[in-house]
Amino acid sequence: MKIFDTINIREADKTTITNQNITSYQLMERAGLEAFLWIKKHYPDKETTFHVFCGQGNNGGDGLVIARLLYEDGYPLKVDIVEEAGNPTPDHESALAAFTSTGAVHDENSEYEYEKGKLIYIDALFGIGLNREMPDSVKKVVDYINACEGQVLSIDVPSGMFMDRPTNFAVKSDILLTFMFPKLAFYLPGNCEYIRRIKILDIGLDKDFIKNYVSDYYLVSPAHANQIYHPIQPHAHKGTQGHALIIGGSYGKIGAVCLAAKAALKSGCGLVTAYIPKCGYNVMQTAFPEAMVLTDGDEYITKIGFDLQPKAIGIGPGIGQHLETQQAIKEFLSKVNVPLVIDADALNILSSNKEWLELLPENTILTPHPKELERLMGGWDTDFDKIEKMKVFTKQHNIILVAKDAHTMVVYKGSIFINTTGNAALATGGTGDTLTGIITGLLAQGYEAAHAAIFGVYLHGLTADVAISETSMQAFTAMDVVTYLGKAYLKIEAERRQK
Repeated sequence: MKIFDTINIREADKTTITNQNITSYQLMERAGLEAFLWIKKHYPDKETTFHVFCGQGNNGGDGLVIARLLYEDGYPLKVDIVEEAGNPTPDHESALAAFTSTGAVHDENSEYEYEKGKLIYIDALFGIGLNREMPDSVKKVVDYINACEGQVLSIDVPSGMFMDRPTNFAVKSDILLTFMFPKLAFYLPGNCEYIRRIKILDIGLDKDFIKNYVSDYYLVSPAHANQIYHPIQPHAHKGTQGHALIIGGSYGKIGAVCLAAKAALKSGCGLVTAYIPKCGYNVMQTAFPEAMVLTDGDEYITKIGFDLQPKAIGIGPGIGQHLETQQAIKEFLSKVNVPLVIDADALNILSSNKEWLELLPENTILTPHPKELERLMGGWDTDFDKIEKMKVFTKQHNIILVAKDAHTMVVYKGSIFINTTGNAALATGGTGDTLTGIITGLLAQGYEAAHAAIFGVYLHGLTADVAISETSMQAFTAMDVVTYLGKAYLKIEAERRQK
């Protein structure tokens, strides 16, 4: 799903108005109706009270349309129009006239009663056009909303959030109902406190405009993941499913390479070989009997050499940063010519020897967490600055970055693919090792590198989404990623059949 910037969202609106021969107010009515229908479906209890905060711009107009439809449908309602929140627009005035024509009133001083657990605040103060700090009087309203005991629904964007620069103060939304397109700002680490859940509502904007728009940013939806997914063929056997080699481990860190190897096999590849130091041999053969094992060194890897011909290699989990290991990695990189995934201490070794980045095969996949990424390419001032630096870094070295975070981003040839699966259950040691294994396993099965990264991240996050109803976020461990890979695949298969 393409992510549009503010300028092109407005252009999509204008094109729709022209091509569908409607007015801008009719488009506002359409947006408000879609939001109302979603609200009515999810809050059918007519004893639910809605307190709607409207600005004076078009976002406030959307709020007034929603408020009018709630009033007409019999919901208890209070509406505040915050005069300092923007300047009145013609469509806002039309929405206000339609609202008052029903007999509904807006009065910020009126009192109302509600049942506990049946109060919903609707935030319609500011939309995507906000380009300045809010007045102090409006900030007080936002503080009030954020301190409330009811659920908060924001319309299109959480009020106060900027689309093109860092946000320091905004409404904290439980549910964001946004129109037509995801917005990049919603998925940046610095904005995570303002949005808990996002629902994208289709308001029928011009399809040709959307199809022809060229974007650098994409949201990885279930439909996108299904396009990438390769179902296993009925005639498959272990020789056709690919052979993955996982290189890693050191004394005390054999678990990392074991997790990666297990995840590679569970991702669907036919064979897995683990290349580890001798201290991990008994552990690997006992904990993961399906794997073949090659060894080197006693407590850490001192050289990397093998006769087999894997289809893909993952290197780094638990490998350590010993000097002999570093030299072994340099020699390995100078010779490797198969699809490659680099993680963990192998990334830190690259960060200390940045000239070795030139040794990487084209489309090598690097999977850093934020600190590893900072060591690799240097720091950044804002999330927007980080994105631009990632684009430059990947182009400079012809690689693919999997920048792990709450919304992991895959950066490939100047394009950003933002993942939509996963939750806080993944915030536990070892889950990064399983991601390395999954992506390596997909590469071994023949997925092209960018698709292996995008689908691997999606599949990895989906395991946590599937699991938490059974295990909880707190009790989820890295091994649960491996355990729930099968159920994640079943969910993808079910979605595929429903298409």
